Amino acid sequence: MDEHLIATINKLQDALAPLGGGSSSPVDLPQITVVGSQSSGKSSVLENIVGRDFLPRGTGIVTRRPLVLQLINRRPSQNKDKKDLVDINSTEDGGQTENNADEWGEFLHLPGKKFYNFEDIRNEIVRETDAKTGKNLGISPVPINLRIYSPHVLTLTLVDLPGLTKVPVGDQPKDIERQIRDMIMKFISKPNAIILSVNAANTDLANSDGLKLAREVDPEGSRTIGVLTKVDLMDQGTDVIDILAGRVIPLRFGYVPVINRGQKDIETKKTIREALRDEAAFFENHPSYRAKAQFCGTPYLAKKLNGILLHHIKSTLPDIKMRIEHSLKKYQSELQLLGPEMSESPASIALNMITNFTKDYTGILDGEAKELSSAELTGGARISFVFHEIFKNGITALDPYDQIKDADIRTILHNTSGSAPSLFVGTAAFTVLVKQQIKRMEDPAVRCINLIFDELVRILSQIISQPQYSRYPALKEQLSNHFIQYLREALIPTNNFVTDIIKSEETYINTAHPDLLTGTQAMAYVEEKFHPKPQVAVDPKIGKPLPQQQPTANPNIPKNEENSNGFFGGFFSSKNKKRLQQMEAPPPVLRATGTMTERESMETEVIKLLISSYYNIVKRTVADIVPKAIVLKLINRSKDEIQKELLEKMYNNPELPDLVKENELTVQKRKECIRMVEVLRNASEIVSSV
Repeated sequence: MDEHLIATINKLQDALAPLGGGSSSPVDLPQITVVGSQSSGKSSVLENIVGRDFLPRGTGIVTRRPLVLQLINRRPSQNKDKKDLVDINSTEDGGQTENNADEWGEFLHLPGKKFYNFEDIRNEIVRETDAKTGKNLGISPVPINLRIYSPHVLTLTLVDLPGLTKVPVGDQPKDIERQIRDMIMKFISKPNAIILSVNAANTDLANSDGLKLAREVDPEGSRTIGVLTKVDLMDQGTDVIDILAGRVIPLRFGYVPVINRGQKDIETKKTIREALRDEAAFFENHPSYRAKAQFCGTPYLAKKLNGILLHHIKSTLPDIKMRIEHSLKKYQSELQLLGPEMSESPASIALNMITNFTKDYTGILDGEAKELSSAELTGGARISFVFHEIFKNGITALDPYDQIKDADIRTILHNTSGSAPSLFVGTAAFTVLVKQQIKRMEDPAVRCINLIFDELVRILSQIISQPQYSRYPALKEQLSNHFIQYLREALIPTNNFVTDIIKSEETYINTAHPDLLTGTQAMAYVEEKFHPKPQVAVDPKIGKPLPQQQPTANPNIPKNEENSNGFFGGFFSSKNKKRLQQMEAPPPVLRATGTMTERESMETEVIKLLISSYYNIVKRTVADIVPKAIVLKLINRSKDEIQKELLEKMYNNPELPDLVKENELTVQKRKECIRMVEVLRNASEIVSSV
């Protein structure tokens, strides 16, 4: 069962390999990622675990692409009753023959081809690396997947990453250090990654580049295991006991000391099996390590990694299943929105787009959109806001007296009375003034139409931003242009109708309106304002009204001159009798000046009261009827006629075949979705078997 779990993850890695293993992969698989500096002995540790020389060697950056290494333990083809040789330290022949039927490698990019010669595996890694990165020692995040079958390995999956470097070599990019660091961080940052940090024991652990990176993404050391190489090269009298005991930089999975072959061993063709036997002898005979020799060396490291990986897979598999299913549904939905590759006729495509647009347009206006937003007002709700908040308040805010002064009312009163001063307040003055103010309502009404036009265009943008409309960009643009052109044409009758409404209010002043203040009522209000009834003083002792004192006339003003400073007083109040006797002609422009008489003040107040009363009636009417007119002439008309209009303009368009060409982005996105669905469906089948 345990072997089956690792095999399942291996299959998933193969299935998800087309996604490149980077951020494009929706599933974070449990895997052991190997990090360390170039000089830490990282590649040698991997070769010791496999028991074979198969990794490229040389100076500078040798590993330039991630290598996903899947080790699969298998029963030998001969003597099948014999117990599996899972202990890589127990083989006798050293496993160094050129062609062993029990050991081979397979690359995912070369399906069906088996490499029995491990030198060929090394050459293929170099060839495939150069194919992606070129020969200028650049790097690439696209992994190479290698599977090795052998009776001498434990089932295990490791990802070998490029070694950390500081200085560019040859024609490497100047930012090679940053590139490698970013690639490593992309792999080890994933929560399901176990970090295998390879560190040279003969250098200060605090200066380890691999451990430093591991601590950045795993500060608690909860998913990091340390490997200490070059233990045999430490100064005499020193050891790594403190590190192994967790007293230096503690890690949850601890550290495992190993010994790799040196350059001299490689040159003298020392086999890995011989090296492993020497490694075991070193730890068993070393005074510092002999007591814990069973916890040292490459065989123990392989077993520990196998156990860690198994435990990690068991704990993460339910989440992996859920993520695969979630991602599969997401890409299937996206693929459905993008639609199949074009198989319909151009006319059919145009008809479908027009029909869907009309349905969406009507639905948004009526509050029946597919997706109703809880974050903001949209569609018909915004139109309602324009009518009942912006337009209504704009009309209500109109104040007739910010453009009519008392002097203007006084002048019109005298003009409408003709040559003989009027005895009563004239209707003509009221009519002239109120018409002037009603005309001011035309601008807000036209402004309201333009605001509604903007909202309808906004609805258009909301609809055509959906993915299904982006599939045919030229057709979408045509639909948008024809819709806006239709609205512009519909604005003309709408403007005419609304301005006629204002003109009708201006043309006929209904002085018999039941809500209008009557002249008698207005006079009564003004009379009360100018001559309030005196408060009767009451004698507090007896509770009876006190006698009223009659006001006395000003003895200094002759009775016949008290009101002489009237309308004409401003011109003829000169004290110069000689000038008065000459009777000079009136000036070319004659305006009402001087202090108003009480009668003039009262008449002005009456007119103002009547204007306010009637103006409020008209404001209520206009605020109510203009939105109705816009709905009739613009909104409902567009809902009823837009489908017919678009069909006439687009359906029989001779350029229609050119308009239904798919967007290149849509084509590319569909291919990507098809690939993701295929990969995830395969992955789903794999995990469902567990």
